[in-house]
Amino acid sequence: MIKLGNVEKFMLKKVSDIENIPHGAFNIRENGKGISRNTTENIDIVTKKDKPGIDIYVKANTKGETIHIPVIITESGVNDVVYNDFYIGENAEVLIVAGCGIHNSGCEVSQHDGIHSFYLEKGSKVRYVERHYGEGDGTGKRILNPETIINLKEGASLEMETVQIEGVDSTIRKTSGKLEKNSNLIISEKIMTHGTQFARTEFEVELNGEDASTKVTSRSVAKESSKQEFVSKVIGNTKCFGHVECDAIIMDNANVAAVPEILANDIDARLIHEAAIGKIAGEQVTKLMTFGLTEKEAEKEIINGFLK
Repeated sequence: MIKLGNVEKFMLKKVSDIENIPHGAFNIRENGKGISRNTTENIDIVTKKDKPGIDIYVKANTKGETIHIPVIITESGVNDVVYNDFYIGENAEVLIVAGCGIHNSGCEVSQHDGIHSFYLEKGSKVRYVERHYGEGDGTGKRILNPETIINLKEGASLEMETVQIEGVDSTIRKTSGKLEKNSNLIISEKIMTHGTQFARTEFEVELNGEDASTKVTSRSVAKESSKQEFVSKVIGNTKCFGHVECDAIIMDNANVAAVPEILANDIDARLIHEAAIGKIAGEQVTKLMTFGLTEKEAEKEIINGFLK
């Protein structure tokens, strides 16, 4: 059994809500190498032979199990690329907790690019939580570029929650999906940037099966001189439903762009895109200040509520 130092424990807590080695199925990766793993009767984790990464196999009808696959980088100058594929059996229901934390106290760039592919069989359900976090007193940048590729068979559903609140200098987040009959994809994204940080989200989904549906909600806050971009594309190829909502708060000298695209290739495709970008309302700040908060404290409370 490996021993974790204080930095490792803190980073694991931030990105996956664990402080020590968890129970159940897990794979912990640090500085480009797997350092600890466990499988269960229903969940197997196998190292890829052709490239860095793992294959995760969940047996049909598995219920109530959790899979932790956190990645932490605690050294400066690490460039880690990993490919993780998830094969979820029919009617299985599992929680997958991923995410990456970078602690960079040096002067070189530390970067993690995680490519995750999901293959959900008929009737399976997955809740997927991915958190990103960066810290360190060095001058080296912290870069995270996650990519998620989703394939949903008939009646399958995936609920994806992604959070990046602080410490990441640059991120390009790509999500693509292909949905079959009666499948459902729900995505909730929360991002906050400050300083000169950059964050770009690219989302594209094809609704190929009858009554397939997707709902995407992005909430973000851009502060100081940071920059954010949200690009989405929903393609409806049959009777289906798609709803994309992008809400952003802009502060100081930040820049936010939302670029929607919806393409209906069937008369019964219902596709909606909503985008709103604006500053914090002055009356909200004033109301909170009447309760004794300073202006900065009031803004913080509003932002916390917005990203909750």
